[in-house]
Amino acid sequence: MAETETAIQSKVNAVFSSFKGTENELLPLLQRVQEELGYLPQEAMLEVARFIHVPESRVYSAVSFYSQFRLKPAGRRHITVCRGTACHVRGAEKIQETLERELGIKEGETTADLEFSLEAVACVGCCALAPCIVINGEKVLGRLTPQKVQRAVQKVKKEEGRQDAQKDHPCEPGDVL
Repeated sequence: MAETETAIQSKVNAVFSSFKGTENELLPLLQRVQEELGYLPQEAMLEVARFIHVPESRVYSAVSFYSQFRLKPAGRRHITVCRGTACHVRGAEKIQETLERELGIKEGETTADLEFSLEAVACVGCCALAPCIVINGEKVLGRLTPQKVQRAVQKVKKEEGRQDAQKDHPCEPGDVL
């Protein structure tokens, strides 16, 4: 569920307290606001523009130029597919296609329930594990095949179904995604 404008404004103002409000703080400000909110909603970008006294278009230009910034919330499980040379040669395209099919989203999208989001990047630096994906910027899964990816996603979805039925059922040790 999206945050209210008041909640967003409150969080953004808390971030502002550690900045002076100068134009050269644009990128660090945006990074901190995104760190706080998980993405950069329009309300937050407007507040940043007001705070550093620049046109709103300047803020949007920066956000749309740098791939590190997100205009939509990431899923609880943010999946990054490596598309570097080693991963590409070893089947990254098939891995991404399998994830897209299993999750019902394309690269750059988030599932309607905000459970999964999918992103492709140039390289994650784990070439020896190619092809690989990274979950939430922390967990690397390597030497993948489309079948391994399909089983992992189905397992997580099955577990979520059980968790919906039993709200306090914890994840099992070894859950992949």
